[in-house]
Amino acid sequence: MLQLSGKVAIVTGASSGIGYETAKLFASEGAKLIVSARRHGELAKLVADIERHGGEAVAIAGDIREENLARALVDMAESRFGGLDIAFNNAGTTGDAAPVADIPTDAWQATLDTNLTGSFHGAKYQLPAMVKRGGGSIIFTSTFVGSTVGFPGMGAYAASKAGLIGLMQVIAVEYGRYGIRANALLPGGTDTPMGRASANTPEALAFVEGLHALKRIARPEEIARSALYLASDSSSFSTGSSLLVDGGVSINRT
Repeated sequence: MLQLSGKVAIVTGASSGIGYETAKLFASEGAKLIVSARRHGELAKLVADIERHGGEAVAIAGDIREENLARALVDMAESRFGGLDIAFNNAGTTGDAAPVADIPTDAWQATLDTNLTGSFHGAKYQLPAMVKRGGGSIIFTSTFVGSTVGFPGMGAYAASKAGLIGLMQVIAVEYGRYGIRANALLPGGTDTPMGRASANTPEALAFVEGLHALKRIARPEEIARSALYLASDSSSFSTGSSLLVDGGVSINRT
């Protein structure tokens, strides 16, 4: 029995990394997909990959900071597939690294617009669609940074991702009565283009790996499996939770 058979899901930040692998996994488990990111070419490859394995997917490219994109994704879910059951609000950016006093205001705002406001826009349109559907699962990609660990130079990133946890918790209590579950996924270091940009030398990668209790970083498909858990009925009594999938970085002191 496929875990997401008959479900319709939106995945943002789907052109690479965690979003790409999650979209493929959701499709393999029976979901119909609306995928989004800024890069047309990578989305086309994703859709072709899903369709080659017998799945269904539609891509809409755009900037997650634009509210119209959030509306268009839900409109497509309803018009093409009849509704919306799952939303994985995954798109994000690390932003520019700098001490708090040195962060330009426009750089601060750009990071919050992408990571926090973009997900708010998504939820604003996803939630009414799920209410009409009789329930659903909404998932946000947060991080251990700003939740269990403070990293120098990551003030805007930490604030925006911690804000997602607060938003998620409020959604959980506001919409639980409608059968909607809201949870956050908190990955550790992961082998993605964004992660590789932050650890772009062998020495930097070794340092990041050493921060984790498992002494390695995650493969994107490992994080995708945790997203599947939150999307599926396997987590039917989980809401308002922050699921750490961080390889022990939050508790490691070695």
